Amino acid sequence: MEGWKLWAGLGGWIAACFTAAAVGSLFPPGAWYAQLDKPPFNPPSWIFAPVWTALYLGMAVAAWLVWRRGGFAGAPVALGLFVAQLLLNGAWSWLFFGLHRPGLALAEILVLWALIAATLVAFWAQSRAAGLLFVPYLAWVSFASVLNVALWRLNR
Repeated sequence: MEGWKLWAGLGGWIAACFTAAAVGSLFPPGAWYAQLDKPPFNPPSWIFAPVWTALYLGMAVAAWLVWRRGGFAGAPVALGLFVAQLLLNGAWSWLFFGLHRPGLALAEILVLWALIAATLVAFWAQSRAAGLLFVPYLAWVSFASVLNVALWRLNR
């Protein structure tokens, strides 16, 4: 693949990831979230933007590393899993913050977690670096899942 196509591809993956971020940002925490009872391990609000920015960049680079080896045809399962988890990633904020449905968001994040884990395994088979880039994402969504459970239980 030519140099310009590689860089355009990276730009495309970054755009895809930050489109998911933009969709999620349409549903900010707001007053509803502020009034919820929170567990003691609830992180401060300021931490989410830098963490998610780093995670989205890592996800984009991981997808690009897999894609550059042969495009979608070279890794259809791995990249298909990536797209599926990215769609669910964007949907979680809508369910939790938009619809105020922590229970439904919990069910969704568990499916998201499974898709992230499957993507990590599929990416690892294509590129160890791509798989490693997914480890922090899986760890963060694991924490977010625990936080989602706690918020749901505390506010039923």
